[in-house]
Amino acid sequence: MSLRILIRDSPRAIALASERHALTFQHSPTSTATGFDGVPELSNHHSSTPKCIVQFSALDSIDLSAYRWFRASGIHGTLGLINVGTDIFLCVISTAIRVATVRPNEHVQKILSVEFYCLNRDAHDYQIYDESVDHVLTEENSYGQGSDARETTLNHPCFELKKILSGGTFYYSVDFDLTNRLQDRLSEGSAFDIDSLDRDFLWNAYMIDPLIEFRSRLTEREKLDLDESRMLTSAIRGFVLTATISAASSPLRNLKSNYPSGLTVLSRLSCRRAGTRFNSRGIDDDGYVANFVESETVLWHPSGLCFSYAQIRGSIPIFWEQTTGLLPNQQKIQIARSAEATQPAFDKHFEHLELSYGTVHILNLMSTTKPGEVELTARYKHHIVKSPLNQVVGMEITSEHRLLQSEFDFHAETKGPGGYEAASMVRRLIQDRADSFAYLLCDATDDSRIEPSQQEATVILQQEGIFRTNCLDCLDRTNLIQTIISQMAIELFLSHRSERATADFWMRHSSLWADNGDALSKIYAGTGALKSSFTRHGKMSLAGAIADARKSATRLYINNFADQGRQNTIDMLLGRLVDQSPVHLSDPINDYVASELRERFGPQAFAVDVRLSLISCSMHEFSTTDSIYIWAGSFNLNGKGASPKQDLSAWLSPPLRDQRREPKIIAVGFQEIVELSPQQIMSTDPGRRQIWEEAVRQTINTKRKGSSDDEYVLLRSGQLVGAALIVFVKSSALRKIKNVEGSVKKVPSNAYAQRRGTKIDNRQTGMSGIAGNKGAVAIRMDYANTRICLVTAHLAAGFANYEERNRDYRTISHGLRFQRNRSIDDHDTIIWLGDFNYRIGLSDDKVRRLIKANDLGTLYQNDQLNLQMVAGRVFPHYSEAQITFLPTYKYNNGTDAYDTSEKARIPAWCDRILRKGNNLKQIDYTTAPLRFSDHRPVYATFQCTISSINEQQKEELSRSLYDRRKRDIAGSITSHEKTDEDLVGYDSIAEGLPPASSDRRKWWLDNGLPVRSQVRPPQSNMMVNPARPSNPFSATHEPDWVMVARTKEFRERGGKSHTPPAPPTPRGERRSHNGDRASVIRALSGHSQQDLRQTFDPRRSAGAMKTVISDGFGTTNTPNSPSSTSTDSSVRRKPAPQVPKKPAMLSTSSSGPGNIPKSLPSDDTHNPNFVSKPPPRRDSSTSNPKSGRLSDPRRASLNVKPTSSNPRPPSAFQPPPPPSRRGIDSSITQNNLLDEDIGDIGSLMKPLRPG
Repeated sequence: MSLRILIRDSPRAIALASERHALTFQHSPTSTATGFDGVPELSNHHSSTPKCIVQFSALDSIDLSAYRWFRASGIHGTLGLINVGTDIFLCVISTAIRVATVRPNEHVQKILSVEFYCLNRDAHDYQIYDESVDHVLTEENSYGQGSDARETTLNHPCFELKKILSGGTFYYSVDFDLTNRLQDRLSEGSAFDIDSLDRDFLWNAYMIDPLIEFRSRLTEREKLDLDESRMLTSAIRGFVLTATISAASSPLRNLKSNYPSGLTVLSRLSCRRAGTRFNSRGIDDDGYVANFVESETVLWHPSGLCFSYAQIRGSIPIFWEQTTGLLPNQQKIQIARSAEATQPAFDKHFEHLELSYGTVHILNLMSTTKPGEVELTARYKHHIVKSPLNQVVGMEITSEHRLLQSEFDFHAETKGPGGYEAASMVRRLIQDRADSFAYLLCDATDDSRIEPSQQEATVILQQEGIFRTNCLDCLDRTNLIQTIISQMAIELFLSHRSERATADFWMRHSSLWADNGDALSKIYAGTGALKSSFTRHGKMSLAGAIADARKSATRLYINNFADQGRQNTIDMLLGRLVDQSPVHLSDPINDYVASELRERFGPQAFAVDVRLSLISCSMHEFSTTDSIYIWAGSFNLNGKGASPKQDLSAWLSPPLRDQRREPKIIAVGFQEIVELSPQQIMSTDPGRRQIWEEAVRQTINTKRKGSSDDEYVLLRSGQLVGAALIVFVKSSALRKIKNVEGSVKKVPSNAYAQRRGTKIDNRQTGMSGIAGNKGAVAIRMDYANTRICLVTAHLAAGFANYEERNRDYRTISHGLRFQRNRSIDDHDTIIWLGDFNYRIGLSDDKVRRLIKANDLGTLYQNDQLNLQMVAGRVFPHYSEAQITFLPTYKYNNGTDAYDTSEKARIPAWCDRILRKGNNLKQIDYTTAPLRFSDHRPVYATFQCTISSINEQQKEELSRSLYDRRKRDIAGSITSHEKTDEDLVGYDSIAEGLPPASSDRRKWWLDNGLPVRSQVRPPQSNMMVNPARPSNPFSATHEPDWVMVARTKEFRERGGKSHTPPAPPTPRGERRSHNGDRASVIRALSGHSQQDLRQTFDPRRSAGAMKTVISDGFGTTNTPNSPSSTSTDSSVRRKPAPQVPKKPAMLSTSSSGPGNIPKSLPSDDTHNPNFVSKPPPRRDSSTSNPKSGRLSDPRRASLNVKPTSSNPRPPSAFQPPPPPSRRGIDSSITQNNLLDEDIGDIGSLMKPLRPG
């Protein structure tokens, strides 16, 4: 069913309309709160997040007359809402094609194109996307050669999102829940029940979540109507296709039917750890693995019999990484976490699989000869043995659920003359287990009285276990083996029915699985799968081998140059970027709940709850805090020795005054862990780091074994040439730690920086811009709900190179990035440790004398790092504890004597530890007496407050507040035109202030009419001070009112105008726009634009604006005043009659030849004091080219109409200059107000507010 998309221009709104209902979207403008000094305040999260109002209505209850068609063709539903910058975009499916019918009335559509429509502005409405570019910018060939075609399209903010969603890898269904396999959804109802959708495979969860939450607030009837309208869609990514099997080729010949059968392959790619090949490897702390795919083979027969078999694939579930490279098969594999730290995540992964699928049989296809794969397999075996699911005594099963493993070296088995046909030997390894796992078999109810769509399926047999297949990438080898396993399952099903499949059936089966392998490989690696020729045809041809070579070369290019961009787009689609926030639906009840939480607990820390869009604070009743201790130490090893020759316990395990202060986290930073030779600088040798890892582990566990049985385990380590960071944690803390990531950043060397100037960019460069001998290594983690970042750095050396060290810090701080574009500053707790190389700015003799006198205060006053931090040039907002130890550099090796060599280096505190974070309290900061290097190691102990949020309590509290507020406002709304704004209370927040405003109700405007001040001066001879800033909250010494000096003529009239000012117009009544405009022009008719700018310029000093303002008329002429006509400016002119003014401002005029008074015309003809006149004429030879434009449209807008009843001779207006020191004297200039750009006058008029 196609939907219409409609748009309303003002106020802007977009509607999706079905035959009976409409879903409307409207942007809800928000503003940032400002303080009394005019500076924006840091408010809650929703104040800066764009909001959207959504309404679902029947067509007969909503007026769509103001809407127009947005596109000629219909759409197929919406994928949701997404924020891009400050804009909200609605994503709709514009083109889709049916590709599969799993069972009757269970259809699957492939998304071919999507469109993004902006809700809050029309700037992107006409940025037309060239649909012909889709043929060029596909997933496989859009890297490089499509750049010219890409330039032909306008730069739409959602271009990359559109490209990935329109790439032919996304599927949806409005008939059934596509995120679950057949066995799990046989008894499910609505496809959009949030409890039934499997969020592991819901790729548009981030975009559709606000709408699903909106649906949850509807009544049951409205929910049903919304589901029947098929506006909301749930999309998966992967592969879905149905092959039609004719009756003659059907393997179920005993079931007589002349109708064709359907063979469907469905593959669902998990979105939990989604990414590209080299950006997403291994497992995360929640137990999700990269490239996890659930594949299902479904065979449906017209008799109602249906067969289904599922299997899974996924990356090896340990923490490992692989770097990109231009040489094939040379990408280095690195295991990123120790076995002890990996086991909890490994167990989470398989416990989830066992809960979802039953017994899990691992089929590992890794090589037994390639070093990297051998290392991964060995670690894999270790974790399988340690897994609680693997409880085996001999050959007897002691647990109902088990974790089994089989190894099949695919490359070794298929290297012989048999080629890939030898892959079928895997059957003998898994045949028995395949028989015991069985398959799903169901039969539809055979009742002619029931509609086919309403017939329920009867489950005959269920699948009891699953095969988990993996190779290195889980693409080529895995797909071929999974094809064989699928064939084994179908053969088992047919053998139970004494049937056999035809060759045509197996050809279609192989073709489907070959297409499946190509689709999944394009998503993960950028090209189709290797070995697909054999999968498709059952043999490997020369053309297939050439195609595989071409795909391998294309993969190298894509993985090295295009995958990072694709990864960023995937993260944006899934809402995982650091600065990304979901669309917040404007719900006054939810906003009330958030306000209540802030009032109770204060705005300490904010985070968005996706389901409830509520605020979570770090200190409240659904959050608890705990204190842990962190030990951080740094040591420059000077490249000496392969292993420590001294006991490290004095540094790593100092005596504890209180055993409760035993650290949970130990961070050890090394510099010059290897000798900085040219060979070492060009590459990173992990051997030396691994030796030190073991030495540290033994030291910290040996010395503390008596105090606790809880040992330290290696969490993660990283290395950049000579800099290394090693992090150990207590094993008991592993369950609270997640999202552990590492990153490195090289910095430019002296020569490279000098060639580029002082500006250092973020390119990873090192020695002469080629390699790195200085830089930083960082490791971040989430400890409960607290984000911790640890950084070790080695900055530029040299006594006078402090500016370069400052640049090194800025390069690291801004250039070092983790996944999801996280930076160092995006953390709650940050600790820097390392050899920063800042020196003491004194002579060598003086420094040594001060050291001998133990005058550390004078030394610290001249410390370069201290001086640079005080000046704000480096490490802003960081703190360092008081230094109570001697300089740590430079010593003679093996002694406590400072450098006595010819270079005689000046002693300095090169090794430092800095901290940032309100939750950190430093306990210790000292050094250790290890003498085998020219540096002394330093260490510090910190007390860190950790926040833990109880999500269940938080949701219960939020829901109770929500329900209470909903009950409070129940029955208070009776209008059928209610919107979300009607739920907001409009009570004044303080006495004397107007009620709160909304999009429909603005206290400062009356139905869109211009602002009109109701403020009256305290005395008749006072007026508003034009020198006050327009912002009433800005700090100023200017008074609100100033005295006005009155002329003799004004005093003779008793200080009254001819016409009293009109009272304010009541709310809701219309008043004349023309009269208001005319009064403004009359009030300003005596001033030139320059005078007005000087008068109203709030930037003028207070002293310059304290001149008394007069309502008299200037009589002093200035001979040098400019003139545009030949009129003699020295002629005395008498004042014109007074003109009533709104607002109460005094205008000036001057008399021209013949003593004829002049004033601006207006349409207030009922008053005799208002005299209309034609605009003054000018001689063409002397007039300004802008003047004399009688057809100027601004004249019509100001109602300036020439009349013949009161002719006036040609003249020019002569406004006075700014007031002089003599008060009322001014010079006369000849000018026509209408000849100037009158648009500037409106910008100078500000609403008058009470002071």
